[in-house]
Amino acid sequence: MDRVVYDRMAAHDSTHWWYRARRDILSDYLARYADLPAQAKVLEIGCGTGHNLPMLARFGEVDAIEIDEAAGEIASQRLGKPVGTAPLPELAGVARGAYDLVAVLDVIEHIDDDVAALKAMADALKPGGRILIAVPAHQWMWSAHDVVNHHKRRYSKQTLDAAIRAAGLTHNGLRWFNSLLFPVAVAARVAGKLTGKDDSDDSPPPALVNTALEAVFRVERFLLGRVPMTPGLSLITLAEKG
Repeated sequence: MDRVVYDRMAAHDSTHWWYRARRDILSDYLARYADLPAQAKVLEIGCGTGHNLPMLARFGEVDAIEIDEAAGEIASQRLGKPVGTAPLPELAGVARGAYDLVAVLDVIEHIDDDVAALKAMADALKPGGRILIAVPAHQWMWSAHDVVNHHKRRYSKQTLDAAIRAAGLTHNGLRWFNSLLFPVAVAARVAGKLTGKDDSDDSPPPALVNTALEAVFRVERFLLGRVPMTPGLSLITLAEKG
C-alpha cells in the first residue's frame, strides 16, 4: 500500500466509522460462528497499525504480522510484543499447526498468488482451526481506492470460492457485508468517475456524518449470518481444511 494509506490508518483507525463498526461486526461474527476454544491461539496477518488486535484478543492470545515497518511498530506497541514481518505467501518462520484462528482482513486481495497464501495459512492452523477472511467485492467497483491500496483484484462469490477450494479448504458460506451502505458507495463511485473526481482519500467525513454512517454500518452486527444480506462492499467467510 502507498505510505499515505498507512498514515491515514494510524491517524483515523480509532475514529473512522468504517474501522469502528467493522470491529464490532467481526467480533460478533467470530463469537457466533468460529467455535473457538477458550484462550485460542490467534494470528492476524497484515495487521496494519494493529487496530483489530484488541478485538481479536477477546478470543485468546494474539500474534501478528505486518510487513510495513512503520505500521508494524505501532501495532507492536498496541500488542505489547513484537509483530512479525513474514510476508505472504511463504510465511517463513511462522509455526505450523500452531493457531486456532488466522485472520486476514482485507489482505489476500493484495497477494499475487492468493491460493498459495491460503495454503500457507492453512498450514499454520491446528486441527479444526479456521481462517477468517474478509475481502473487497465487485471488480466493477474498482477505483482509485484500489490503486492506492495496491489491490490485485476485488472478489465475487465465485472467485473467492474458487480460491478457497483451490487451496484445499472449505468454508461456512460466503456472506455479503457492508450492504446497508452499498447503494451510497455505488452512487459515490459512479459520480466520481463521471466527474473525473475518483478520489482515494478515505479520511473520516464530518463528525455528524461519521456518527451516522457508523450507526448504520454497525446494525449489520445483528444481521450478518442471521438473515440474507443484499450485495455489499465486502465478502466474509470462515475457511477450514477440507
